Amino acid sequence: MTQFDGPALWASLPLPALLIGPTGLILDVNPPAETFLNASSKSLIGQPLLDRLSIDAPMEDALARVHAHESPLFIAEADVTTGERAPVQCALQMAPLQDSLGCVLLLISPREIAERLGRSMQVTSAAKSAIGMAEMLAHEIKNPLAGISGAAQLLAMGLAAEDLELTDLIVEETRRIVKLLEQVEQFGNLRPPARRAVNIHDALDRARRSALVGFGAHMSIVEDYDPSLPATFADNDQLMQVFLNLLKNASEAADPKGGTIRLHTFYDHSLRRRRKDGSGSTLPLQVEIIDDGPGIPASIATDIFEPFVSGRENGTGLGLALVSKIISDHEGWISVDSAPGRTIFRISLPLAPRELPEESH
Repeated sequence: MTQFDGPALWASLPLPALLIGPTGLILDVNPPAETFLNASSKSLIGQPLLDRLSIDAPMEDALARVHAHESPLFIAEADVTTGERAPVQCALQMAPLQDSLGCVLLLISPREIAERLGRSMQVTSAAKSAIGMAEMLAHEIKNPLAGISGAAQLLAMGLAAEDLELTDLIVEETRRIVKLLEQVEQFGNLRPPARRAVNIHDALDRARRSALVGFGAHMSIVEDYDPSLPATFADNDQLMQVFLNLLKNASEAADPKGGTIRLHTFYDHSLRRRRKDGSGSTLPLQVEIIDDGPGIPASIATDIFEPFVSGRENGTGLGLALVSKIISDHEGWISVDSAPGRTIFRISLPLAPRELPEESH
C-alpha cells in the first residue's frame, strides 16, 4: 500500500491552505498561503486569522458553524485581502479535521490562482456565454412551443378518451419546457431589484403557503420565527422567489413520502460585510431554511451556486445560481452547511432604512 507523506502532501497543495485552531489562531500554513499572505509561516503561526486576513464574509460565524455541526461549509464568493493589497475575489472552503481537537482546515481559492490552474476564467466566460445564448434561445423557442401546445389541445377535442394520453403528454411537456425557459430568462435578467422595506415573515409565509399547495404538499414546513425582527431592504417579489427556490430544492431532495423543512429567523448584529467601495454594512437579519433530506452530493458541494450545476437527474442547475445572484444583488450573503439528514441554507440580509414605509400585501 502506498504511504502518503503528510508534510509533502501539505506542501504540494496548489491552493493557499491554513490550519485554524479552535480559538481562531493560525496553527500552520502551506507555501501557497505564505505567498498569498506575503508572509512567512514563522510570522503567521500563532496569530489570529482575522488579524492577518480581512474577509468579506462572517468568518467567526462560519467557523463556529463548522465546529458546531462538525461538517464542511463552502462560501462561493468573498473578497479577501491582507490589507497590503487590493481585495481578491475568492471561494472559501472550511472543513473540520477529525481527531484534531477542534481544528479547521481553511482552503482559499483565489480567482487569480484558479486562472493559472486553467479553470476559473474559462469556466466563468463559458458560463456567461452559455447563459446569454440560452436566454436568446429561450425567447425564440417559447412562441413555437405555445403553438404546439395549442395545436395539441385542439386535437384533443376530437379524440377518443383512450387517445387523450398522448395529447396530454404533449401539453404537459411543452409547459415543463416553457417553465425551464422562463427560469433561464430570469437568470439572465439584469434588472436591479426594486428595493423597499419588506417584512421577511410575510415573504416567507407567502412562499410557505404556495409550496404547501404545490411542490411541497408532501412536506411539513415548520415556522420558527423571531417575531421582533424589523424589515429588510429588498425587492419583495425577488425575495419570495429566493424562498420558493430554496423550498422547492428541499422538497424535491426529500423522501417522496415527505420530510420536514424548518424556517428559522433570528437577529445577529455581529455579522458585517464590506462593500466594494470599502465601507462596511451590517447583515443582521438571518433566515435559515433547514431540511432533513439526504444532503448535497459531495461531488458538487463546492459548486452548488454555479450555473448548470445540479444534483438531480433532470435539474437545470439554475435555481441556486439564481438565488445566489438575487442575494448578491441585495448586498446580502448566502451560505450552505450540508450533511446527510441536515442541510441549512442561511441568508443574511440588511436592515431597511428607518424612513422607508413597509410594503404591505
